[in-house]
Amino acid sequence: MLPSSRNDPNLLWAFGGAGAGLLVWGAGLLATAARQGRTLVVEVSLRKQHIVQACAQASIFIYWGYYWREVYDFAHLIAAQLAFAYAFDALLTWSRRDTYVLGFGPFPIIFSINLFLWFKPDWFYLQFLMVAVGFAAKELIRWTKDGRSTHIFNPSSFPLSIFSIALILTGTTDHTWGVDIATTQLYPPYIFLLIFSASLPGQYLFGVASMTLSAVATTYGLCLAYGVVTGSPFFVDPYIPIAVFLGMHLLFNDPSTSPRSDLGRVLFGMLYGSSVLVLFALLGQLGIPTFYDKLLAVPFLNLMIQLIDRLARSPLLRGFDPGAMLERLLPIRRNLAYMALWAALFAVMQSLDGAQIALARADTLLSKGRVVESIERYRALLEAEPDHPAAHANLGYALVQEGRVQEALPLLSRALALNPGEREAQMNLAVALMQVGQREAAVQALQGLVALDPTDAIAHYNLALIFTTIGDPAAAIEAFNGALRVRPDWPPALGGLAWLHATDARVYNPERALQLAMRAAELSESRDLVALDALAAAYAAVGRFEEATEAAEAAVTLAIASAP
Repeated sequence: MLPSSRNDPNLLWAFGGAGAGLLVWGAGLLATAARQGRTLVVEVSLRKQHIVQACAQASIFIYWGYYWREVYDFAHLIAAQLAFAYAFDALLTWSRRDTYVLGFGPFPIIFSINLFLWFKPDWFYLQFLMVAVGFAAKELIRWTKDGRSTHIFNPSSFPLSIFSIALILTGTTDHTWGVDIATTQLYPPYIFLLIFSASLPGQYLFGVASMTLSAVATTYGLCLAYGVVTGSPFFVDPYIPIAVFLGMHLLFNDPSTSPRSDLGRVLFGMLYGSSVLVLFALLGQLGIPTFYDKLLAVPFLNLMIQLIDRLARSPLLRGFDPGAMLERLLPIRRNLAYMALWAALFAVMQSLDGAQIALARADTLLSKGRVVESIERYRALLEAEPDHPAAHANLGYALVQEGRVQEALPLLSRALALNPGEREAQMNLAVALMQVGQREAAVQALQGLVALDPTDAIAHYNLALIFTTIGDPAAAIEAFNGALRVRPDWPPALGGLAWLHATDARVYNPERALQLAMRAAELSESRDLVALDALAAAYAAVGRFEEATEAAEAAVTLAIASAP
């Protein structure tokens, strides 16, 4: 009914196909029930855990959407999934038995799926399919646990995992907003505190604090150990990225698909936390988007819960069961004990990582082109921590992006004074110095960077550009060659070197220029402006003017297409 859906043919087909399928199914079920004399019944049951979890998830959507408006724009599509989920769940239930239990059960499933993965409108029919897979798995894939039949898999984690595997295998992550979801959840300030607070009622009522506590503690401890051993962080963002932190609260810790024993739940959380690290490292090595790290392991862990419980109750591990230590406490008081431990750990993490989280938030905004907002965040961080080197460096870079170079210079200089080995700050300082006409100072900054790391191809390249600008072609050629020694097939360096040989009489070598420019254009598939400019100049230098004109026209077309 909404214009945003009616005006999108792909969405309209997705809605029409899903609706038609449900109607056909419903009509067939009604005819079968009438023929068999069945009475289809609706029984209302409002379960506390569904309401509590849905409220927690809704609060995150509302807060996150205030800082990333695409969430609000997507709200009607979440509503469509809810309508589909209720209809699909009812029809599937009635296809197997007479009574459908109506409650808030679909809300936390749909909300949980949409906190981690959306398909873009062109592929939105897959979102309906993902919902269908989750509810079908809940109804059809079951086992006997503690003497009763229950579903094996978490109904939101299972389809997320299945579809994540399919997206990875087909290389179609770009059909989703998965990467944007995982990064933009860091936009809102105090988002970690909101997730922590929103999950507390569920932890109090349903005893899942031990799983969240153990998952976070395991991940945090292993990341700290990695930092001590290697001197660098495991994750680029905070010790625990925001989307992983969210998953540890609202994705894997469904009490129905978790171990029953206290130690079992602790082990379950530890396994989830460890799996995130292993998957992050593996996905990064394979060149696969790392946001899948939190989505893949949960179904496999769900399959292990009875084994985990047996291990937790075995003579070997029984002595480590925190439940035995707290057996005199009522379940609610035991939950409070776990929550107190978790709250203490959270407070310690926030006190230690507050600056890192603030920096990651500003960096995320900057990487998404929200430069003005990032500048505000960097300034707020510097008010709290005036000697934070990365905040000085990144604020300086953001100001350069805004053309406020004079403001950036003292910040970049301060960053280098605080951390002389900060390569990005030195690079940005050189760029800023060049923009204000301090070319010799820029050359010195880049030469220092090259001396610090001779394998920095970008430093060599930028140094070559400065030498080209100030009219020292011999030094520029040496710097371009330095970049090509590190990256032999780098089109910008090949093109820059070709341009010099084609246009500067002091180093004039048209045949060499043409060779380099053709190689640059070939490697970049004629999508590099520097390579096309160099190719046009090189063709002109050897007298092949028709080809020079074609290359120049291609460069103009590319420049127009690339213009903001």
